[in-house]
Amino acid sequence: MTKTQRQHRIGELIDHDVISTAAQIVARLRDEGIAATQATVTRDLQELGTVKVRDENGTRRIVLAASPKLAPAPLDHLRRMMGEWVVSVDSSLNLVVVRTPPGCAHVVASALDRSALRGVLGSVAGDDTILVVAAEEHGGTTLAHEFRVLAGLSGPSDSMAKGQ
Repeated sequence: MTKTQRQHRIGELIDHDVISTAAQIVARLRDEGIAATQATVTRDLQELGTVKVRDENGTRRIVLAASPKLAPAPLDHLRRMMGEWVVSVDSSLNLVVVRTPPGCAHVVASALDRSALRGVLGSVAGDDTILVVAAEEHGGTTLAHEFRVLAGLSGPSDSMAKGQ
């Protein structure tokens, strides 16, 4: 099972059951034949942007943050996701098109949305393409360059050499 698949399963578990600790998740995964350590599950929970809350019954539980404003994912997470999955980035005016391998666009779009990155108004993901709308004052060209740097597709000074 890949990390992405494991994290997806963890998300399903915390959406459908009352789970309050990483140890409970480890036990549930083990029951399903999925090996994961408590440290791995804890990192997964952080990357998924989970928070601990008290539900309407007063029970403590782990949930996915309802809003990127509540618990933005660290920029490091976005950098890892983009470095692993992004194959190209292009722009036009205030639009940025991010390409991934088939079936991977949603993973990057989710990380992008949760990162609360400055200049991003929103994104729409398909199978292998993400359309990102850049804030007018930020612009698609600038945002595309930032994405290329995060994905390791270009160095921080590449746009300077092109006069951008």
